[in-house]
Amino acid sequence: MSWGIERVVVLLLIAGIVSMLVRKLRLPYAVGLVLAGIGLAFSPLKIEMALTRELVFMALLPPLLFEAAFHVEWRAFRKDLAVIVVLATFGVLLSLGVTAFGATKLFGWHPALALLLGVLLSATDPVAVLATFKEINVSERLRLLVDAESLLNDGTVAVLFVIAMAGIQGEMLTPLSITGSFVFTVLGGIVCGSLVAGAVLGLAGQTDDHLVEITFTTIAAYGSFLLAEYFHFSGVLATLTAGVILGNFGDIGAFSDKGREAVVSFWEFMGFVANSIIFLLMGVQLTQQNLHAFWYPILMVILLTTFGRALTVYVSCGLFAKSRLRVATAHQHVLFWGGLRGALSLALALGLPENLVHRQEIVAITFAVVAFSILVQGVTIAPLLKLLSRKGSPQE
Repeated sequence: MSWGIERVVVLLLIAGIVSMLVRKLRLPYAVGLVLAGIGLAFSPLKIEMALTRELVFMALLPPLLFEAAFHVEWRAFRKDLAVIVVLATFGVLLSLGVTAFGATKLFGWHPALALLLGVLLSATDPVAVLATFKEINVSERLRLLVDAESLLNDGTVAVLFVIAMAGIQGEMLTPLSITGSFVFTVLGGIVCGSLVAGAVLGLAGQTDDHLVEITFTTIAAYGSFLLAEYFHFSGVLATLTAGVILGNFGDIGAFSDKGREAVVSFWEFMGFVANSIIFLLMGVQLTQQNLHAFWYPILMVILLTTFGRALTVYVSCGLFAKSRLRVATAHQHVLFWGGLRGALSLALALGLPENLVHRQEIVAITFAVVAFSILVQGVTIAPLLKLLSRKGSPQE
């Protein structure tokens, strides 16, 4: 569907009004946007737009990734790197393994297809949780763990998705080929992101015009993604790498003080716009999914992904229970219940081949799981934080 400017204006108007309303109601704005999208689908005002892989993956995902990565503080990130990496790799494998095993045994799906479903639903999106953190005082470490784990998690899932699709399409996969493909895709994405970020830092250091500096960061966000995808590397990891580098090293002779402030404000706005469009259209498109026809697999997969997330957090964090990197029990509870699904899961599901077996079912399940995580977990994360605060606090 064509993207007329008038439709974008209407969506942004709705997003702005919803954002004001949910702030008064103390709800995450992602929740309000999905509900508004559902309401929009039944209103006389018809927004003839649809979420597509191209729209999410190529237009909306890069600014979301870049904005989140730009705010990751490298020193704190490096300190907890071991915990974050375990959550985003070993934890992802645990989570997708639970979902894949369940889909194979409960639905009789081929293992490769079940594995694909597990990969799709292992990506986390902390936008609703981080919005709640702004209203409730939580420790910086908890904020970092939620944000950074999601970023690395997205990179891992994007790479595993490529490998899973190769298996479904009949390519011969061996442990050696899988490992080689994983390393090739990951390292390639990191190199592309680093090269683009380095070039942007060099260019930004030659000017103190904040508009030009914003322009360069925009090129970094999209350019790193497109460059990596062109060479069949991970665009997700490339943009994440570029964001982390520019966010942490941009002040060293690159961005001016005014430029830094302008860049931060610009990317906060871009993140708001991208999230607004995604969640509004998700609400609209959710009403178009044949959910009642797949109620049983949807219910089972919600239970499987919830259990898989619990294993991800409690087993992964348990590995550090006796070390200086121990994660407080309250933090683990928040990481578990705050493991929402979002944009990446939708983008990957919408990009599945039309002739894929069970495609319609997989897309419907993905929409339902994402909706459940946002509307149920997103709404209840604030009460959970308050309860934990009374018992011993997620601020420890």
